[in-house]
Amino acid sequence: MSKILGVIGGMGPVATVAFLARVQALTPADGDADHIRVVMDLNPQVPDRNTRPGEAEVVLGQMAEGLAAAGAEVIAMPCNTAHAQAGGIRAACEAKGLGFIDMIAATADAAAASGVKRIGVLATPGGERLYTQALAARGVETLLLEGADREAFMGLVYGVKRGDVGEAAQAGMARLTKVLADAGADALIAGCTEVPLLLRAEDAAIPLTDSAEVLAQACVQACRV
Repeated sequence: MSKILGVIGGMGPVATVAFLARVQALTPADGDADHIRVVMDLNPQVPDRNTRPGEAEVVLGQMAEGLAAAGAEVIAMPCNTAHAQAGGIRAACEAKGLGFIDMIAATADAAAASGVKRIGVLATPGGERLYTQALAARGVETLLLEGADREAFMGLVYGVKRGDVGEAAQAGMARLTKVLADAGADALIAGCTEVPLLLRAEDAAIPLTDSAEVLAQACVQACRV
């Protein structure tokens, strides 16, 4: 028997679909009935998490309530940045007795488990703040992109949202991993769900922890009971 997974998605849509594919791929199964039942709210109209955080938190909480009403027993949100507005989700989960998988905490745990002391983070400004705090709590220093490299990263992220996952974009993301490696990072966190749509672990300059992969594995572990 598996628990029903509720997914708060749409930030962005292509990353959410890729996340669901990861959950499916990581689930041990001999047939359809062995897979996890998923209820999803793919909502690209969630208010901007950087410019309208309060409104975003309200909507995310409402989405969690809707998934609970649809039967979800475990809630996950494959968007790193939006975890800064997860208060409404946590409140809804607590009220309904549901589990909420913290993507930031799970990824920080996975990345820090290797014992490295300096980790470069590829993330939006909101994601950078979350990971800097989480890694500091685990005794790990965070290295971030700066200046033109940071602008280039954001351009690549928004390019994915427009459908640009071509070779030039992939090369651009791989270059940014080298920037962080050259700055002294011993490992990397793909702290934005658009990153793995451009970057394979084998193309990164140093070891990479993919937050979407970590969350998908955590969902499988939480739901396969």
